[in-house]
Amino acid sequence: MVALDVLVVAAALTTIRADLGATAEQLEWTVNAYGLSFAMLLMTAAAIGDRWGRRRTYAGGLVLFTLASVACALATSLPWLIAARAIQGVGAAVVMPLAMGLLGAAFPPERRGWATGVFSGVTGLAVLGGPMIGGAVTEGLAWQWIFWINVPVGLIAIPLVLRNIPESKGPIRRLDLTGAVLISLAVLGLVWGVVHGQGSGWSSAEVLGSFAAGVVLLAAFAVRENRTDHPMVPLTFFRNRTFSAANSAGFFLSAALFSAVFFLSQYMQVVLGSGPFMAGLKLLPWTATLFIVGPIAGRLVDRVGERPLVVIGLGLQALGMLWVSQISKGSVEYYELIVPLVITGCGVSLAMPATQNASVGSLPRESVGMAAGIYSMTRQLGGAAGVAVLGSVFASAGGYAGHGFTRALAGCGVLSLLGALSGLGITARRRAAGPVVPRAMEEVG
Repeated sequence: MVALDVLVVAAALTTIRADLGATAEQLEWTVNAYGLSFAMLLMTAAAIGDRWGRRRTYAGGLVLFTLASVACALATSLPWLIAARAIQGVGAAVVMPLAMGLLGAAFPPERRGWATGVFSGVTGLAVLGGPMIGGAVTEGLAWQWIFWINVPVGLIAIPLVLRNIPESKGPIRRLDLTGAVLISLAVLGLVWGVVHGQGSGWSSAEVLGSFAAGVVLLAAFAVRENRTDHPMVPLTFFRNRTFSAANSAGFFLSAALFSAVFFLSQYMQVVLGSGPFMAGLKLLPWTATLFIVGPIAGRLVDRVGERPLVVIGLGLQALGMLWVSQISKGSVEYYELIVPLVITGCGVSLAMPATQNASVGSLPRESVGMAAGIYSMTRQLGGAAGVAVLGSVFASAGGYAGHGFTRALAGCGVLSLLGALSGLGITARRRAAGPVVPRAMEEVG
């Protein structure tokens, strides 16, 4: 539900614009308001969950997300819709990292890869299926239903969570409010600069000032965490080579994946002449692999470790995207895209659960909540950065009328290769059949 709403609105923007009389800039904020509040509060939400209880906080996030979805569906003006989307992003920031934290706490290390594979398959399918589902709902019903469909999911999930998921907490420590404010504002500055780079210009005072503020605040956060007795994020986490490498790989994976979804869904409509729903169906060779290969990849993680799957998976994703880039230089038929889309889907299906499992599993079990929060924030930053930077490449190369699509997909391939190189930093090892020593003990203990 949370992953779906990242991109499901994109397919309904034209209809929303006509219905509510919005400008193009206002339409952008229906997407950006969600992404900004989502990204900036991930770390804080994870810290709150560790302190107050992950299950309780997760259920609260579901309540907030569901109520905000109702507010989005009832919106009669753009300011109302934008405000509701921002609140929806707050709920999403609570749900996503705590879902990963609850999984990490519920499964022992030798089973965590399988659980992560299922989780990654479902969330990845939601991200890739967002434009198709949004198009189908908008064409068949009305744009409001892209939000109404969240309500029954939330109403069913909340009592099931409270009844069936055991409570878990992180290390007992005081909540670092100063650190929470600093990291939230730092992420806001960085993401703000990224999402406004194309429209305002990368050298504009707004964008450069936003980046500068984000960097300064991030440095202040690091100084704060190094000096306080109750850090929100112990900086020793990043001395763990696997943790740092996995987060770097996750950043590049998301940058390539979100960008490819953005451009390919439009390519199917603008160049191949498909409607939003049919465009989504044509992406099934890509999206279906996540549902099929994701759980298999999770089992492989438990058997062979994460590094081979991250490197091979992102290598396959790079191959598929570079292939699409090359054949799209001239006239192309849809059937020519099927094989590279399948290769790309297999790649992301292998890499996604492996990067997530490497990040969350590289720290002691009591730290899985914060590890999940850091990984979620890294992926969100990667997605925003990828779409913004490659969007500029796309526009400067003439868009779909010129070589914009070709160069943007080539950029996705390059980002995937950078992720594969980052994955080489993950400690290579085979998982034992029984209990294992936490990797943090092996590397920094």
